[in-house]
Amino acid sequence: MSSGGLELPPGDSGHEGGPADAPGGAPGGAPGGVSGGVSGGAPAGVPAGAVSLAPPPAGSVGAGAELDWGADAWSEVRTRAQRAGRAYIWLNLIEQRLRAVVGAVLRPIYEPVHGGDDWVVAAAGPAGQEWVQRAVAVREVSRRKGYLLDPADDNVLSFLTLPQLRELMVQHWPCFEPYFDDRREIELALDELEVTRNVVSRNRALSRAVLEQAERASARLLEVLGGGAGSPAADRLPIDAVEDLVGDRYADVISVHPDRVRLQRQLPAEDLFGGARRLDAIGIGLNLLVQNFSGRRLVRLTEAGCRVRLLFLNPASSAVKRRERELGLRKGELSRSVEMNILHVRRVRAGLRDPSRFEIHVFDETPRFTAYLVEGESSGIAVVQSYLRRARGMEAPVLVLRGGGTRGSSRDTEHGLFPTYREEFESIWQDSRPVS
Repeated sequence: MSSGGLELPPGDSGHEGGPADAPGGAPGGAPGGVSGGVSGGAPAGVPAGAVSLAPPPAGSVGAGAELDWGADAWSEVRTRAQRAGRAYIWLNLIEQRLRAVVGAVLRPIYEPVHGGDDWVVAAAGPAGQEWVQRAVAVREVSRRKGYLLDPADDNVLSFLTLPQLRELMVQHWPCFEPYFDDRREIELALDELEVTRNVVSRNRALSRAVLEQAERASARLLEVLGGGAGSPAADRLPIDAVEDLVGDRYADVISVHPDRVRLQRQLPAEDLFGGARRLDAIGIGLNLLVQNFSGRRLVRLTEAGCRVRLLFLNPASSAVKRRERELGLRKGELSRSVEMNILHVRRVRAGLRDPSRFEIHVFDETPRFTAYLVEGESSGIAVVQSYLRRARGMEAPVLVLRGGGTRGSSRDTEHGLFPTYREEFESIWQDSRPVS
């Protein structure tokens, strides 16, 4: 022990002065004191028996250096925070939805008899007496300390955790059975969420796989509990909790892909075009639609009520020849490809009972982008690519945009990109020529 009552670290046998039991009776061989990090004894001016506070030599490890975070550490904590944030929002939604469901089903049964908040205690029964009494105690503490910021939360039900809400539902399943078909599905989804809830509540690392599992389970559970909207095929990218909260930071861009191949892994053509009520497309050859969505499906889509307008680059225009030179294609190669696509959609139109719902036009301007504007009843999706000078359409980056549906949308699109490309499409359509 040192004179100050603190135990000092043992001396380093590799330093000058030898081991702690070297002659001289003091660690490091310093007579009557401790070497303050300077070999050969205490520095000048340091009394015997004192620890030197002189700064360490340049290049040595300084005090507190382990507190610094480098770029890799910051990247890791940001990733952890982003994943935990997404998971927390989903868990928050599930807990609020389950709380509302439990209250709506059990309150009318127990409250007329027990009144007030006692109905929650009665519903928990002897098996849940411990945790419901703990919830009552936490609420009282929150009242005294002013933690109840919203009067609507001043009830015992608001202080029950997700597992406790689940327990109430399981105990009283005959009461919930008329509203939900499959108890097992609800329990499995809640089981999948329990790992995520445990990790997020203790601020531990959440892997991407567990986060994706939690998001799938949450979406499924919200749909089962009546919190989902049940959208058609054109709405296969539902608005998730994170987009709803921070979507205004990115206008209406909901995803970005480095090329069309990666886009189609997440959003196949069937999911993009199937169930559409309005489909407008503009581009050179519209390969994403023509080559990935069969003619039969286009016929069925149109006969089901979808209005289709396709705008191709005129294969005889000088713009096609310039594009061929940019891509290093043989003369006429691109124009023949566009002609084949136009012939294909003409055959589709010829097979319709009402060809007026399927319009085909060509334009002669320099192509600046390709866009597929797909609108369902309640929401829409747009896939947009800019034409790069040396890259084919398959290789160009892709933006996926959220848009309003044919009946409008409650989401604010004032600063979105969807209406911008819609306006551009309409402008070019007005100047284009129909294909007979």
